[in-house]
Amino acid sequence: MPRQAVRAVLCVLAVAGLAGCSSLSYYAQAAHGQFSLLAQARPLDDWLADPDTQPTLKAKLETVREIRRFAVTELGLPDNGSYRSYAQLDRPFVLWNVVAAPALSLKARQWCFPIAGCVDYRGYYNQQAAQDYAASLQRQGYDVQVAGVPAYSTLGWFNDPVISTFIQYPDGELARLIFHELAHQKVYAPGDTSFNEGFAVAVEELGVERWLAAHHDPRLIESYQRFAQRKRDFLALLDKYRDQLKANYDSSASDTDKLARKALIFDALRAEYAQMKAQRWNGYAGYDRWFAMPLSNAHLALMGAYHDLVPAFRQLFEHSSGFPDFYEKVRRLAKMDKAARHAALGDAPLEKLPDDTSKQPKAVAAAYHAG
Repeated sequence: MPRQAVRAVLCVLAVAGLAGCSSLSYYAQAAHGQFSLLAQARPLDDWLADPDTQPTLKAKLETVREIRRFAVTELGLPDNGSYRSYAQLDRPFVLWNVVAAPALSLKARQWCFPIAGCVDYRGYYNQQAAQDYAASLQRQGYDVQVAGVPAYSTLGWFNDPVISTFIQYPDGELARLIFHELAHQKVYAPGDTSFNEGFAVAVEELGVERWLAAHHDPRLIESYQRFAQRKRDFLALLDKYRDQLKANYDSSASDTDKLARKALIFDALRAEYAQMKAQRWNGYAGYDRWFAMPLSNAHLALMGAYHDLVPAFRQLFEHSSGFPDFYEKVRRLAKMDKAARHAALGDAPLEKLPDDTSKQPKAVAAAYHAG
């Protein structure tokens, strides 16, 4: 059995030994999904040497190799086997995340695992299994979203492959995704989604800025700038309505009135998105999938987790001597307890991090992390 498969078996057995029987099937599907993905991955060199590989795919894989080299030499990201192989899947996403939130709250439900810590979603390699679990949560009264995930990080436990679910992204977006997932391998604080995602988004932004500058390709830069501007527009729109929903839920109105107001807010969000799409984006439909389901609190529950701390991490980078110093400061933050690290991130310019974090709880490596 390959070394990575042995590690996965031991990991799953350890988790299953600590979990009840009701959880065993979930861990089994996670192990099977990971095994299947690794089994389908072949080295990039094999794909590039194969005469049956389509020229468009070869060009993308060459781009991935260049992005991977840049990640190591310019960004100080892990120099390991991740994103040096490619897997062709027969589905549009590698897995599907179930996100849930109460009917009158934007706080995501968490699921806690012995190895990964607590996270704000539950991942499935089978879409129907994700939808079945989502339906069970809806019957309990939760707002639920099932979201397709094109990539995830195993945090260095395995050599994560490039996957067909994202290989055809425009080059700038492809670089962004790889930098993001490799950042999760660099530093990870179990049970702190906002810290982990804020750090990874900051690394992807800093990395893409440098990667684009190194290419001196006006068309590539313009294409990515359009993508980034639409993303900023989209996030600003969600922030606006997230604030309205929070104010509604925090108000002294009755639950009946809050639910009625909630419906009106989501209707307004959908209408403003349609207007923005037509007037500012010339009909760009890249976010239509997000609006395809009935909107709910679950759609907005994770938005802050991915973006609220990005400015703090970028400021920390500005007060660092480079990427190695930045990563070391983030590692020290990750070793603190959650409240202490968030307090430190709020104290700009983060120049007084403790030198000795040996008394802080130690971080535990996670089995995998989607994001």
